[in-house]
Amino acid sequence: MKIYLVGGGISNLACAVLLIRDAGFDPNCIHLFESLDVTGGSLDGAGNPSDGYVIRGGRMFEQHFGCTFDLLRDIPALGDPPRSASEDILAFTSEIITASNARLVSHGEPQKAPRYELGLHDKWDLLRLSQADEDALEGKQIEDYFRPHFFTTAFWIMWSTMFAFKPCHGVAEMRRYMRRFMHLLPGFNQLKGIHRTRFNQYDAIVRPVENWLREQGVQFHLNCPVSNIAFNSANQYVETISFDASTGRSPIEVMPDDRVFVTLGSMTEDSVLGSMHASPAMRGARTSHSGAWSLWASIAEQSPRFGRPEAFAGDIEKTQWTSFTVTMPHGDFFEYMQRFTRNVAGSGGLVTFRHSGWILSVVLPHQPHFVGQPDHVHVFWGYGLHPEQSGDKVRKPLLDCSGAEILQELAHHLRLGDRAEQLFRGANCIPCLMPNITTQFMPRHKGDRPDVIPPGAKNFAFTGQYVELPEDTVFTVEYSVRSAQHAVYGL
Repeated sequence: MKIYLVGGGISNLACAVLLIRDAGFDPNCIHLFESLDVTGGSLDGAGNPSDGYVIRGGRMFEQHFGCTFDLLRDIPALGDPPRSASEDILAFTSEIITASNARLVSHGEPQKAPRYELGLHDKWDLLRLSQADEDALEGKQIEDYFRPHFFTTAFWIMWSTMFAFKPCHGVAEMRRYMRRFMHLLPGFNQLKGIHRTRFNQYDAIVRPVENWLREQGVQFHLNCPVSNIAFNSANQYVETISFDASTGRSPIEVMPDDRVFVTLGSMTEDSVLGSMHASPAMRGARTSHSGAWSLWASIAEQSPRFGRPEAFAGDIEKTQWTSFTVTMPHGDFFEYMQRFTRNVAGSGGLVTFRHSGWILSVVLPHQPHFVGQPDHVHVFWGYGLHPEQSGDKVRKPLLDCSGAEILQELAHHLRLGDRAEQLFRGANCIPCLMPNITTQFMPRHKGDRPDVIPPGAKNFAFTGQYVELPEDTVFTVEYSVRSAQHAVYGL
């Protein structure tokens, strides 16, 4: 029996671990195919001090991510002392406790534990949503459910920037988030209860998992995009896996006793990097019909049970935002921000500029943020939730801004004035435009997300952010790992 994993993100990496550890499979019979030259999917982290580091985004953890902690309990973390990746996350969380003193910045002034500003109608709508039947929310947007005042409150600014929700996103997903993370609400305005990884999540999760799998003998096939997966007439079995012509690979004939795990869609497909002096301007029509989305479209054409990718991808005005990673050759800006926020780096989390047209936020993580990062180098991350809107200092959309212009806007909201040149000297800000980053939040109907194991499926399963896991929340590592558990244990 052979195992074929299509896609090298965390969900299929998790499948490989579970197949070996829990199902007893021979690792040498497990083949993973990834279109890029690196695994990890959206959990990425790359670069160096001279060219600059890049992190497209990061996911937060909390104590009830049981599937993820279970996955990582047997995976050795990078670094010293020797311990598992799970133990390292928990140890780091106990060392650097998150309690923000500047969750919001209003007109240049940090706000500690901001009041939510919710009126009686707002509170009632939130309570009503938390108890709603999800079936009644099909196809509805958040802005269909709440009154206009709700979107002016500090609660919405904090909620939307922490989880990356926009008013046009699906209210069903917001309901799931409210129910899933209700236990965090008492400290929500200071980000209390949030767990973080010691390094960026590529170094903290992906590299350790991949190292373990390679040591076991799993076969990795990078730069190997899959172009199509063909099923039998009854859609019960995968029969062939075909590859892009550029690979020169012949199709694989899949036997009925083999197993195929396919990750559907991608949050970071079609991402474009800019530079300190150039914006990541979109080139041509980016309608999400390439790569993982193209593969899912070809799969979905074969059966209505395989989901509807068009429900999520294609309307990039509603699913895009721009992130940026700043590499500093000194610690001056970090020292300034630690005084400004009254948080040491890593303990404050997201700082959002409430009156920013872009809805600009930054995070100063614990340093070093990359394995091997020199002591004098500092790295921080930020994003704009509404990159299509005009900046307040830089009068153009974030989409069209270079790294230097992003730092100008940040300096404006921090009221740095003449200090900006000194604090940002030598900085390298690399923006990244992601047109599909919140596609999983789009309003949906039943069947848009397929089951992990569709009815009648015998030798295949779907994994990732675009499968249906009742009550759980997309845009989390936990969702991807849980999908892997359902797939492996179910087959």
